[in-house]
Amino acid sequence: MDTILLDESRDNECYLNRQEQFESKVRSYPRKLPFAIQSAKGAWITDVEGNEYIDCLSGAGTLALGHNHPVVIESIKALLDSDIPLHTLDITTPLKDKFSEFMYKLLATNSDEYCLQFCGPTGADAVEAAIKLAKQVTGLSGVVSFSGGYHGMTHGALAVTGNLAPKQGIEGLMGSVQFLPYPNMYRCAFGLPFEQSIHAHMSYFENFLKDVESGVVKPAAVILEVIQGEGGVNPAPIEWLKHVRRVTKELGIMLIIDEVQTGFCRTGRWFAYQYADIDPDMIVMSKAIGGGLPLAVLGIKKQYDVWQAGNHSGTFRGNQLAMATGLATLNYLKDNNVADYVLEIGKWFMAQLKLRQQSYPQIGQVRGRGLMIGIEIINPSLPKQNDGSYPADSDMAAKIQQACFKHGLVIEKGGRGGTVLRLLPPLNITKDELQQVLQRLDMALEDNQ
Repeated sequence: MDTILLDESRDNECYLNRQEQFESKVRSYPRKLPFAIQSAKGAWITDVEGNEYIDCLSGAGTLALGHNHPVVIESIKALLDSDIPLHTLDITTPLKDKFSEFMYKLLATNSDEYCLQFCGPTGADAVEAAIKLAKQVTGLSGVVSFSGGYHGMTHGALAVTGNLAPKQGIEGLMGSVQFLPYPNMYRCAFGLPFEQSIHAHMSYFENFLKDVESGVVKPAAVILEVIQGEGGVNPAPIEWLKHVRRVTKELGIMLIIDEVQTGFCRTGRWFAYQYADIDPDMIVMSKAIGGGLPLAVLGIKKQYDVWQAGNHSGTFRGNQLAMATGLATLNYLKDNNVADYVLEIGKWFMAQLKLRQQSYPQIGQVRGRGLMIGIEIINPSLPKQNDGSYPADSDMAAKIQQACFKHGLVIEKGGRGGTVLRLLPPLNITKDELQQVLQRLDMALEDNQ
């Protein structure tokens, strides 16, 4: 087994060249993060050459507790020693019962109860289920989504995703999808200052759906992220979210909230929609819910659970190993008040990052909530745009990401043209480790002054 896991004659470049031979051109992360991982623990990664990195990607947010946390590893060992089958379709097990009870209680509010639909292994499958169910509930066919939104790569999920690049050359995506501008308080689509921008977005959304001559047929659902992740870490204004919920409820339109990346304490609350105190009709969950293993769940208000048996199924919806690691992670988050910790440490970290705007003019804005943070990179040597902001600089963002990697810091990019540096560290990362993140980021920014 040791021989399989590590061949000391092969370095990072060797492994990357081999995978270029073996894998499709569709692979993406090795192009930005050119290393081969040998081991990882907590917030730290070690490559096959022995180099260490602080991980502020966390498997795109799947690793809430970082790599190989003891409670996650123990849950795997316990399940493997228990003779519980690894795969049960949607047949009941005691483990599934415990996991379901935790989630059922977590989603319950004073006014609503949510039932759970176990989907396939990815958030995109739960998005597909939500769209199909919304159409069944309402008898309508359209969906409203938002610019900059990301909901997955399957046909329906891609259709409601804003990014045009992965849609190129693909005909026949789900029709009747309309896109509206998502509030971006740094780069307002209407070219307005903050307060005016919020009200413009609210008015536009309501008129779009209510105007009998807008040319838009009433949709079955509105789908959105409370904080756009891939779209550049854009938090929606609370006032706007409340307005969207009020209008959709008034018109009988299903509101689907995609919490795939924001859910499970990432933003300092169990779910990001809780900041606005709204009640989604459906909640899409994946990533951290599986404790690092593939799992996706759809929360459905009970009155809208109109599925007939088997109308949306998936072979791997009974992944017991993911339920074990997921339950272990969820219990840890609850027992250790991780949401409160993330809220506190996130405010400190954001403040430290904002201080750096004074020293590094290429930082246009620092934004986010909790430990979901974006740094928009700009070119301050160019004239300001109509909205008062400097143009975004995708080339500089790429150079800073590469410099971070050189200095042992793993981060991702997002937003239009990849101009936003995205930080998604483990939720239990320490202040000392975040200090090291700041030091390495400083070195990368210094390299690109």
